[in-house]
This record gives sequence, structure tokens and C-alpha cells, in this order.
Amino acid sequence: MTHVFKRKDFARWQVNERLPDAALCTAVQEMENGLIDADLGGFLYKKRIARPGSGKSGGYRTLLSARMGRRYVFLHGFPKNDQANIKQDEKKALQFAGKLFLELCAEALSKALRSGVLMEVNCEQDH
Repeated sequence: MTHVFKRKDFARWQVNERLPDAALCTAVQEMENGLIDADLGGFLYKKRIARPGSGKSGGYRTLLSARMGRRYVFLHGFPKNDQANIKQDEKKALQFAGKLFLELCAEALSKALRSGVLMEVNCEQDH
């Protein structure tokens, strides 16, 4: 079963950009179908997401950690025109944080959800 989460900082950015959770669910679905924009190593991936009402080329770049088909954690997002790529130290920090989130046991995961560090994205197929 696939579980999709987002970090609190990512959720704040997402609200400011008016990016719906459905767009995150679509991105995860695309990844599960093999459409990955970049594998940055250490379970960190770059995935483009279309801006609502337009295409991916002028859209967003998201960085997420993933264990394909099991757990996805959106860590960082930015509009394409704001930033081309992340710096090496940012990449290392995101890889570290993402790996921690991917390896959380059920108890630690529910504690992270209760404390607001992580938020669950509801991607049920029967919207």
C-alpha cells in the first residue's frame, strides 16, 4: 500500500502556491509508472509538477524521498523560474532527512504525524 506524506515546510509552501494535494498524488502515480525526472541518489528524486491550469515546463520542481510503491515524502518545492537546482549541501541535507522519514517505524511515523512534522496526503483512488 502506498503512503504519501509531506513535510510541514513543504505543506506551507504548497498552500502559498495554491498547489492541490491531487497534484502530489498525480506525481506519485506517474513515478509508480516509471516517469521520474531525476534520481538524485540516496532515495531522493526530483519530480516536476504542472502548475494548475498550465503545463509542467512552467511549473514546479519538487524533491521527495521515495521507496517506490510504499512510501513517498515530499520534502521541498520551488517554482522552476525561481531556482534551477539545489546546492550540494542542500541535497545532502534533504537526502539525510528523507532517509530518516522513509525509515520511520509505525510508532515513530504516527508521532511525527501527531506532532505536525509530517502530514499525510490522501490519495484514495475514489475521489
